[in-house]
Amino acid sequence: MKLHRLFYSSITFFFVGAMYASGTIRLTDYVDPRIGSEGLGRVFIGPSCPFGMVKPSPDCTPSPNSGWLPMPERVDGFSQVHVSGTGGGPKYGNVLVTPFCSGMDRTAHHDCREYEDIRLGYYDTRFRNSGIRTQITTAQRASFYRFTYPEDSLKSLAIDAGFFLGESPVPDEREAQQFVGSEIQILSDHEVSGYTRIRGGWNNGRAYTVYFYAETDRPFVKSLTWKGKDISESRSQYDTHEKTGALLQFADTDTTLQLKVGISFLSSQKAKANAHSCIPHWSFEQVHNELLAAWERLFGAIEIDPKTPEKQKRMFYTALYHTMLMPVDRTGENPLWSDPEPYYDDFYAIWDTYRTSSPLITLIDPLREADIVRSLINIYKRDGYMPDARSGNCNGRTQGGSNAEIVIADAFVKELKGIDYELGLEAMLKDATVPPGGNEEAEGRGGLMPYLELGYIPHGIPRAGNRTVEYSYCDYAIALVAKGLGKDSLYRKYLKQSGNWKNLWRDDYEHAGAKGFIMPRDKNGNWLDRLPFGNSKVQRPTYTYTPVTFEGPWYTPWWNMFFYEASSWEYSLSIPHDIPGLIEKCGGPEKFEERLDIFFDKGFYNVNNEPSFLSPCLYHWLGKPWRSDDRIREIIKRNYSDTPTGLPGNDDSGAMSSWLAFHMVGLYPNAGQDYYLIHAPMLRSVTFHLEDGKEFRIIAQGLSEKNRYIQSATLNGKSYPYSALRHKDLVAGGELTLQMGAKPGDWGKELFEAEN
Repeated sequence: MKLHRLFYSSITFFFVGAMYASGTIRLTDYVDPRIGSEGLGRVFIGPSCPFGMVKPSPDCTPSPNSGWLPMPERVDGFSQVHVSGTGGGPKYGNVLVTPFCSGMDRTAHHDCREYEDIRLGYYDTRFRNSGIRTQITTAQRASFYRFTYPEDSLKSLAIDAGFFLGESPVPDEREAQQFVGSEIQILSDHEVSGYTRIRGGWNNGRAYTVYFYAETDRPFVKSLTWKGKDISESRSQYDTHEKTGALLQFADTDTTLQLKVGISFLSSQKAKANAHSCIPHWSFEQVHNELLAAWERLFGAIEIDPKTPEKQKRMFYTALYHTMLMPVDRTGENPLWSDPEPYYDDFYAIWDTYRTSSPLITLIDPLREADIVRSLINIYKRDGYMPDARSGNCNGRTQGGSNAEIVIADAFVKELKGIDYELGLEAMLKDATVPPGGNEEAEGRGGLMPYLELGYIPHGIPRAGNRTVEYSYCDYAIALVAKGLGKDSLYRKYLKQSGNWKNLWRDDYEHAGAKGFIMPRDKNGNWLDRLPFGNSKVQRPTYTYTPVTFEGPWYTPWWNMFFYEASSWEYSLSIPHDIPGLIEKCGGPEKFEERLDIFFDKGFYNVNNEPSFLSPCLYHWLGKPWRSDDRIREIIKRNYSDTPTGLPGNDDSGAMSSWLAFHMVGLYPNAGQDYYLIHAPMLRSVTFHLEDGKEFRIIAQGLSEKNRYIQSATLNGKSYPYSALRHKDLVAGGELTLQMGAKPGDWGKELFEAEN
């Protein structure tokens, strides 16, 4: 995707700028970056363009994932590269800039905040001790700062090329970032450039280098540089594997200082080009308005009823916003290879985002999603495997399945254009047939050979349970693409293999009133009721494994457990490609409904984890979509809000947010397949403005807190008794009208019309 697609023409910019100036309410006004910023959400609060490479914001200690912590935590400064909503170890936090009033004799200038103003594309704070005000906005590849100093103070700025998040004194500590090197150079009396090189972080990746070019709108009158603990008058500090930085002092003639910081992953010269091409002027307001215009265009793809309550508007459009912060568009910024294909990084991780984030981007901006898929396939072509996660230009970590396959299948069945699906199938088959050779944490399928030989992964191989379940679904994704490309033998092979989840289904195991669970099994086919913990070969202590075991005792490595981040209760309901087969395994429809009720009523459902994303909708397969409605509304009411703690778990690059957005609309995707489940929306009307000028509208007639059940439906004026909608029917344009009532009706007893 070309960068110019992100921005309006100059005519559009002036139009949008005028509307903002006139006070007209725009969709961007409903976005609140503070939603989900506290508690478990961990979202990024600073300004960002859609899928923006540069994300400037305050860094409040070296440890939080997004850099930001709520007041009164101290502020170290403002770095240019961050992630959003992530768990595990931090990544990035590179190139720190800090305004200060005194202290040219030291490298660190911590301060505290008096207030914060956090809005879409804009951040504003004042330091309590120095009184300096900092305002931030950004372009795609360059950030923009405006500092306002007290009149009677020295006016200084530090640029720290050695700062980063997640620093640890322990060499090679898992998930900690480690310093490799940095360099800084004073180019003129208003320009500084350099780089920082860091390795590790959440994906335990190889070293990445962030180059920068910083330019001020007025000259500095004094400059110093530092290396390690030594400050000198030298105009440059070359790389000796020590931290470097610069101290700049400005004349007292003006209280305002503006700063551009261009970023590149290729060179300092490219960072300079990015700064000048993205921001060829010194107007803070123009940069901000251009950013708002880019977001406004994307938000306009889904129009909701203007009478929607303000709280719901904030929740909905903020959810869309969070979904489009990552992955990051680094097309033309790939230091590993050069070709015309799009390049995206910071898939953090596809295990989290394939279920709802990718399908939502497909509806909002299908050309963008096609570029993302092309990037995944090209990473395979160049690096050997598609990622399940990728950051800092390095694959890692694979949490469960090789889930890029489901992203490709989702694009294929929804007929996204411009993708080489033959090459995509080749990449999928590489995952499914070639062991990653000791690099299982980074890519491919760990435990592949036992999976192919036994039909399941035996206990003793890390994450044997969820890998078996997820590989089964990935195999189904391969089957769909193979079938569509006319490769019938491949289709039959992988369709059969997609049933491998049944090989870990223990029919006779009972727990909490339900029967049949995915449970551990050894390589000889024996079911295991007790599992060993630790590595002792003498005592071999064990513990009882049950369907609610999330992890063993503290001395059991959590990464090597039978299930990753979930229990058997959750994963035993996570068979999205074969729900009829799952219902049969659970004892039929009546027993399956009882099982779902136990799952939710006894608290086995985990709202903050992706394996359970589809579970509230499983009542649809019982012909009772109204029961899905009840579960969904209850979950949202208890766990989501428009407050800083308004997300129930790590947003995971927009996963939690996109789940909410779909349910508010009343459609829910089953990723990798070509349909959406229909349930009672929370919005009276929703209009999808599609890529080719068509529109698809959902109208919930009579919707209220009381009238929240679908009584009947029509699609383009014709009766529609089914509880799922094909993607092709949505993108063809039209209208789905739902008649709402106070009690459950007879609508939706079948998902689709029976095929002949």
